[in-house]
Amino acid sequence: MLSKVLAIVGPTASGKSQLALDLASELGKIGGPVEIINGDAMQLYKGMDIGTAKLPEVARQQFPHHLFDVLSPSDEMSALQYQEIARSKVLEIQARGNIAVFVGGSMFYISAALDGLDFSPTDPDLRARLEAECELVGALAMHTRLGMLDPVTAAKIPSQNKRRVIRALEVIEITGNPYPSTLPEQAFWVPTIEIGISVERDVLKQRIGKRVHQMWEEGLVDEVSGLLATTPLSRTAKRAIGYDQAIRQLMGELSQDQAIEGTIALTNRYARRQMSWFRRDRRIHWLDDGPGLVDRALQVIRLSV
Repeated sequence: MLSKVLAIVGPTASGKSQLALDLASELGKIGGPVEIINGDAMQLYKGMDIGTAKLPEVARQQFPHHLFDVLSPSDEMSALQYQEIARSKVLEIQARGNIAVFVGGSMFYISAALDGLDFSPTDPDLRARLEAECELVGALAMHTRLGMLDPVTAAKIPSQNKRRVIRALEVIEITGNPYPSTLPEQAFWVPTIEIGISVERDVLKQRIGKRVHQMWEEGLVDEVSGLLATTPLSRTAKRAIGYDQAIRQLMGELSQDQAIEGTIALTNRYARRQMSWFRRDRRIHWLDDGPGLVDRALQVIRLSV
């Protein structure tokens, strides 16, 4: 019986979901029943299926899947909230004697679930006030204020990154202390095996382009139109890659070709950010995508228990 948590990470379109299913099948034969936990922030949203490349429900019926379709598109979920519910799921799964497998590429959510992060406090009213002020005076003025209060943090956060600037100002105002702009030393919350899928860059670009074109062919614009007709989208849902472009296409701001090409470009940029983040984590066992991936992943698991 595998007593450790397993996590499958890597860039978008690298094949994480399929590897998780394949490993679940094999581990069920040799290590015990597997239950899969979603580690993708956008796949938390109900009704956001095509643009998030969510596994169809029929595929998810092979094994228990958790934290899919748990949010309305009008809702938000912080990394702290995700940490709480994801860890609760791990404990439930382990109490049943089963193996918990995280799969996803949302970097901070995965770290929140697996690492012993100590989150700084938050105040929704204060955050709303700072966001309104930012709209009034502009991002540069807010960044200048941050530079006066905490020049070290200001030097690490670009003035264009309004959300991080506002978050830093929020923490400083609540605590009176500098904002912890770097993550603490990584230490797993529970014993964990992390497996990363590495895909050659040109191959990944081709996969991303094919996936985005397929999303439009499968009806992403209609999916977005249906969402807009039934519920107000949260800031996070509205800004999701692909959904933002589909909304702008519906509003006449972009042609279909422009929406598709913009989505491809942003997805490639996001994949580079994912790899930059995950490559810093020396605990991840990186495996090249290709024939024998499942067998090589099983070998990593055998050597890690």
